Amino acid sequence: MTADVFQTAVSAMHRGGVVAYPTEAVWGLGCDPWQQTAVEEILKLKQRPMEKGLIMVAADISQIEPLLKSVTAEQLTQLKASWPGPVTWLIPDPENWVPQWVKGEHSAVAIRISDHPVVTKLCRLIGKPIISTSANLAGEPELKTEQAVRQQFGDKLDAVVSGERGNQTKPSQIRDLITNQILR
Repeated sequence: MTADVFQTAVSAMHRGGVVAYPTEAVWGLGCDPWQQTAVEEILKLKQRPMEKGLIMVAADISQIEPLLKSVTAEQLTQLKASWPGPVTWLIPDPENWVPQWVKGEHSAVAIRISDHPVVTKLCRLIGKPIISTSANLAGEPELKTEQAVRQQFGDKLDAVVSGERGNQTKPSQIRDLITNQILR
């Protein structure tokens, strides 16, 4: 994988574009969460209602520092024990660090620290967390190959970062940090 592919993807995200890339279990669509038009484009591509909210991924815990101000030491230990890895946590966002168009109807943020090399490199290069939602139409099966993503979304994507999916067989588990309830 050449650095040019990553630079093309990061430049696209800086411009408000949508990129596709492999994740731990499926192919994902991503963009800069702080660019509303980019988030709206992902929702349009997926035919997904904004109210549901979207997941964000980060390269490491330092990229989500503003969210950690409101968590207890015990909760922080719990987060660190599951990351990096395939667990997405709903973390309270009392200071509204993350825009509402990402959270949907929720007050918490769905976020994961990825251990997938493509995802972590994208987050490091852009310098912050990115949106990471499965590359599929809402209600349809997740796409698991680059070819399937290109067939489904074609020229509607601003960049595609080739690579291998990780070894997970299903999308990340989602847990609520406050209740510890498993939601998916």
